[in-house]
This record gives sequence, C-alpha cells and structure tokens, in this order.
Amino acid sequence: VHFPDVERVEWLNKVLVQAWPYFGTIMEKTFKEVLEPKIRAKNVHLKTCTFTKIHFGEKCPRINGIKAYTKEIDRRQVVLDLQICYIGDCEIHMDIAKFNLGVKGVQLYGTLRVILEPLLTDAPFIGAVTLFFMQKPHLEINWAGMSNLLDVPGINVMSDSLIQDFIAARLVLPNRITVPLKKNMNIAHLRFPIPHGVIRVHLLEAENLVQKDSFLGAIRGKSDPYALLRIGTVQYRSKTVSRDLNPIWNETFEFVVHEVPGQDLEVDLYDEDPDKDDFMGSLLISLVDVMNDRTVDEWFPLSKTTSGHLHLKLEWFSLLNDQEKLHEDKKGLSTAILVVYLDSAFNLPKNHFEYSNGECGAKKIKNNKYLKKTEREPSSFVLLTVGNKTQKSKTCNFSKDPTWGQAFTFFVHSAHSQSLHVEIKDKDRDSALGTSVVCLSHLLKDPNMTLDQRFQLDHSSSDSFIKMKLVLRALNVEEPDPQRVKAGVNASKQGPVRVAEKGGNQQKFVSPPKPEVSKVPPVSRDSAALESLLEKDSREDLDTNDSSAAPVPSDTVAGPNEAEREQNPEHPPSSALHTRAAAVPTLPVVQELRLAPSVASLGSLPSSCFELSSSNLDIHNGTEMPLGEIQLTVRYASIRQSLVVLVNGCRNLVPSSNRGVDPYVRIYLLPDRRWASRKKTSVKKKTLNPQYDEKFEFFESLEDVKKRTLDIAVKNSRPFISQERKELGKVRIDLSQEDLIKGFAQW
Repeated sequence: VHFPDVERVEWLNKVLVQAWPYFGTIMEKTFKEVLEPKIRAKNVHLKTCTFTKIHFGEKCPRINGIKAYTKEIDRRQVVLDLQICYIGDCEIHMDIAKFNLGVKGVQLYGTLRVILEPLLTDAPFIGAVTLFFMQKPHLEINWAGMSNLLDVPGINVMSDSLIQDFIAARLVLPNRITVPLKKNMNIAHLRFPIPHGVIRVHLLEAENLVQKDSFLGAIRGKSDPYALLRIGTVQYRSKTVSRDLNPIWNETFEFVVHEVPGQDLEVDLYDEDPDKDDFMGSLLISLVDVMNDRTVDEWFPLSKTTSGHLHLKLEWFSLLNDQEKLHEDKKGLSTAILVVYLDSAFNLPKNHFEYSNGECGAKKIKNNKYLKKTEREPSSFVLLTVGNKTQKSKTCNFSKDPTWGQAFTFFVHSAHSQSLHVEIKDKDRDSALGTSVVCLSHLLKDPNMTLDQRFQLDHSSSDSFIKMKLVLRALNVEEPDPQRVKAGVNASKQGPVRVAEKGGNQQKFVSPPKPEVSKVPPVSRDSAALESLLEKDSREDLDTNDSSAAPVPSDTVAGPNEAEREQNPEHPPSSALHTRAAAVPTLPVVQELRLAPSVASLGSLPSSCFELSSSNLDIHNGTEMPLGEIQLTVRYASIRQSLVVLVNGCRNLVPSSNRGVDPYVRIYLLPDRRWASRKKTSVKKKTLNPQYDEKFEFFESLEDVKKRTLDIAVKNSRPFISQERKELGKVRIDLSQEDLIKGFAQW
C-alpha cells in the first residue's frame, strides 16, 4: 500500500475549529493589554492609538497536510512541515488621532516548519518549540478605513509587500521563533543553530535557450539572458550576456544552507529588456541530494519552457571545527564562515557628546533645543562588517541597554588576516555610539574556534560593552560515500537532484536508472505520477507561466520505457549526460501501458477505471462497448489554491472514420461552461493512443472545487465542413467523492 509522505490531519482541523473562539478571546485580550501600550510607547504620534474593534471571525486557519521527518534528523528532535492555509474573516480596527485604520480579512498560506527539541525524559517531554516559514508565505490583506486608501492598486501592492517583508524579517529562515516549554531552558542554540552547510554554485553556461526578443513582432532576434539564483531569502543575479542563446557566464555564488531537508536552490533565467524582462525557464534543485553527492556537475533541462539546458557545478561544504582545514584559497573563494550572535549592549552613551570633551561638544550641549533631543535614551542599531560585506541589525528604540538577539553569517577568505568591525549607531543622529574591532585570529586561539564574551566598546563610555558570540567554522568538501548511487540529472525518483518540477522539455533527456542499481520494485505510470505529485505537494512548486500547454517532466510521470527497462535488464540505459541531444528510443507505448496496475494504484486509489462512455453521446456503434480509456492525475494544490489536472494520455480510442483521428482533450469544471474557462490540450495527429502529459489549473478554493464536476471529452480535430463525428468519448468525475489533497492518478 502506498503511503504518501504528506498526511491529512482532519482531526487536528476539527480541534482547531472547536478551539478557535477561545483563541480569539485570548488574542483580543493580548491586543488590548499588551500590544496597545507597546504601540503607544513607540512614538509620540501613536500616543492616542486605540483598538476600537477586535474580532477574529468565525473562520479558523486550516492545516492542509503535515509531513513528519524522523529519519534524516537528530534523534532528540521531531521536525514537522505544516501546510497552512488561512482565509480569515477577522476584523481589527484602530483609531490614531482622527484617522481610522483597519483590516477586514486576511489570506495567508505557506509551509510552516515546527521543530520540537530537545526531547526530554521528564515532563513536559519537549524542551522548546521552534517555528519558521521555509519561504516567504503568500499574504493578502483587505484594508478598511482611511477611505480604503490602502486598497488603491499601487499602494495596496506596496503595503502588502511591506508587511510581507516585515513578516519575512521575523519568521522566514534564517529567522526563527523559539518558545521554551521547560523552565530555565537555554534556547539561544535553538534560535540560532549552526547552519547545516554551505553550497557553492558555479553558474557555467546554457544552451538552446528560447528566443524572446522580436523586431516588429515578426523577425526573431537573439535574447540577452541573465540568471537569478535563490535559496530562502538570499538572491543573487548573474551578469547579462548580450544577444546570445548559448550564454557562457562562468560565475560563482555561495549560499549558507540553514535547513536540510527543506531548502532548495531555485534558478530562474530571464531575457533582459528595457521594459519588462521575459521569463526563459527555471530549475529547482533539491539540496539533500547535493549534500549526499558532495559534488554535482551536470547539464540540467529547464522547466516551464520549450527548450534549453543549464550547466551547473554544485559543491557542498560541511562546516568543521578544525583549524587545519583553514587554508587561504588561491582564487579568493571562501574557506570559512563566521557566525555572529549579536546579543546586547550595556551602558551606551545617550549621545556622542557625553564622552567627547572638546569645546565643540560643550558649545552644542548649551544649545537648549539640542539638549532636549540629547536627553532621551538612544535608539540604536548595529553595523557588522567583514571584508566588503556589511549587515545591519534591527533598531532597539530608547534604550541604553538594547537587546537585539540576532544572528548573522559572513563568508571568510582568510581567517588569519581578516577582522570583524562592529559599529553601534543612533538612528536619530548619524553618530556612532561605540565601535569594536575583533581580529578573527583571536578565534583560532580557542580550540572550539568560538568566543562568547563582552567586548569593550571604543569611542564610547568607559563602561560600555557589547555582548556577542562568534563562531568560526572551516569549509570542507568531504569524499562522497562510495556505496551511494550518485543522483545526477538522470537519477530515478529515489534520489533526484532536481525536485520534480512542473515544466517543459525534460522528457527527452532523462535516462532510466541502471537495472543492477535499482532496488526499488517497478512502478507503473500512475503510481509514479501520484507519488511525485504528492511529494511536490509539500513543496508546492507547481508553478507555471503558461498553464495551457506545459508538458510534464519525465520524473513526474515515469517515461514509457522506464518501468519496462527496470524489468528488462538487457536494455542498456542511454547515456543522456554525454549525448544530451540523443533522445531516448521510445518503445511502443501501448505495450507499456498494458502492464498490470501497481500496488499503489490498486491499494490507495479509487479502483475503477475512467472508461470513455458512450452513454451521453449520440453514438451507436452497435454495442455499448467502452470507447477507450483516458489517464488522468488530479489533485488540489493547497498553497496555490488550485485544482491541478494532468492529462497523461488515452489508449484504445475507437476511430470515427477510415481517415484516422487527430484527438485532443477538452476540459470544463462544471457548471462553468464558458468558452473562456475551457481548457484544451494540443492535437495529436493520426493516433488512437495519444500521449499528452499536459497540466491545467483551475484557481478555485477547495470548498468550491468539492461542489464541482470535471467534464472531460476526447474530441477529433476535423475540417470545418467534415461530416465526421467530433466527440470520441466523455468522462465525468464528481469531485465531491474524491480525496483531492491526497490526489489520484488512474485510467
């Protein structure tokens, strides 16, 4: 029986629904008693701030699925990924001076990681809970008040993105919220764990990219490609290569990886234009496999586009507490990372005149107007610099003993000669309240390469200190496990480098695994498709610019010859890596599709086949014979809020004429029969066993989809004046009867 790794937790949703009114009451009390005084203390202009209405509504957040990790992690922890969807009807109104501001409804969805650690042998059995989003959650806010000023198109987008950035700065990796459950629990190492490792990405070259530029709409020109590389909230942009569809970049980028499994490398290619840059394809790479392989040097087929390959070399570096590994790199690349835990400062001066004895200071102090400004406590932030990279902390308002509680990472080229420069500044006056320089060579004197202490501040009061913990770790590429099968671009689903992603032109270039290596029993098309789709549900990377006709990659739906190769070891696997252009020879599709259904499709899926019926058609072919079958994969992508329908293919269609048929598939989500909302595959010429592998999305809420019916017809594309029958068969699927979060794939 096939167990998907994302589980439905309806019992937990029922608990949430029952507890929501009580949670609302607690939050209303918190807003009035805790948040309101804090807002008033922030600024003079906010002294009149009052919450006039706080109501958390009837609709509570919903957890669409949970994925639990127990194998890849430490024994003393439990890691859960929660797919959260909140379409709330909350109402919060506040008055500031004469203005009325408010929120009337919020939509939020994303994947929240919950880490329970350390597990204890006595009550409460869990030391602390840590929460964070892997990527920025999707957020939409319906504003109220101020004549709905914030709903004006431009401002609306700006306000939403500002709030998203505000949330990201606190809740998206590497930021975390840690709540201790046991008294006197030290949570510093839970809030700021040492990163998992570093990945160095060599962006080498691309080939056969899609032409995007055109002159006068007709003559095709060459594109000007550049790449965006992203892990979590960190993004780098490559240089732009002018007028070249086979660009060579030879650039190197380094990323700190905080969570594995969980974080992925995203690469998007764009064509640079004066007005709007055109999308040229993308790639999503699972970092777990890069970590296991240590080094991956491959040509990757691009997704969401019709052609193009990208050549990347990926190197995984473990972080070691070993000074012998700290050698200076000849090419100027990083050899170590420095993690700075910025804790707090003590006895900061109110202003820099407090410790400057010169006459200039004394004169300015006498000025009354200035005195008022200098009397209050400073609002301070910290600038940390290593080499040419500077990072800025958050601002702590009106405190001479500020607590920041933040972590920063820096790449280090030469630990023996580089230094960390720390400068504390006052946000209201552009003056330094104190500085400190720490040579990284001090860290090398400690066996753990760690310093955790107070550092005396220069150019400050004599008793001003800053408290920091500095950790230096050497980067090291370990030798891969010789027993492990390398997960190259041609690996099977057991160890894919690329997360199975929706998109364009992969199917020609993926060769199946070598038979002697594969220990997994053969899977049929439907179980492979379902398995990968369920796996994708946890990442929700089913994004596509053109949803009308994007074929699905072969690692989403196992190629026609993949299962057969595993059963017939005499077929040598084609080497797709060395001969990228050589397409895999396709065996007769019908022969493959008639394999017995897998255990997965029998055990966990609705067992009936979708037979194309003639009951609701005006067809009389003498008998009530089935008119063939269609293979569909259907599931609900909760984070994208869309119903995903994958049309894989048809088999054994009944011809409507001697001329042969050119079949295509038409889809409606009933009762909507509008021309604009119908979906249609491409036409396959002269075949009764067409293969489509095309994906379509209907953007509706899960509640709405549950009330709808899928109407799917296979039609014959014929000349306008032809007398031939157009409809070859039809299927209707009542979606209220199906488990859409889990999804199903069947004939």
